[in-house]
Amino acid sequence: MSFDQYHEPVNELSDETRTFARMIVSLTEEAEAINWYEQRISVEKDKQAKAIMQNAQHEEFKHFGMDLEFLLRKKTVWRETLKAILFQNGDIVELGKEGEEASE
Repeated sequence: MSFDQYHEPVNELSDETRTFARMIVSLTEEAEAINWYEQRISVEKDKQAKAIMQNAQHEEFKHFGMDLEFLLRKKTVWRETLKAILFQNGDIVELGKEGEEASE
C-alpha cells in the first residue's frame, strides 16, 4: 500500500525516514485540526459547545507541540534554527535570518 507522504520508493527508505515522514504528516494533521477548531469556535453561538471545542483545540495544541518537539530532537539544524525564532521578542523575519545563519 502506498501513502502520500512518500515521494521515493518506500522499500528504499530507512526506518528513521519513514518515522520522520509519519511525524511530519501527524504535525500537519494537528495543525489542520487546530485550524478547523478555530473556524468552528469563531462561529459557534452555544457557549457550552464552544467551550468543548476550545478544550478539544487545546488538546490539538499539545499534540502539535509533541510532534514538533520529536522532530526537533531528530533534526538538530531545525532545533538550532528555531531556537533563534521561537519565544523571542523582535522582528520575526529578522530572527529567522539570524536563526538560519546560526545553524549553517
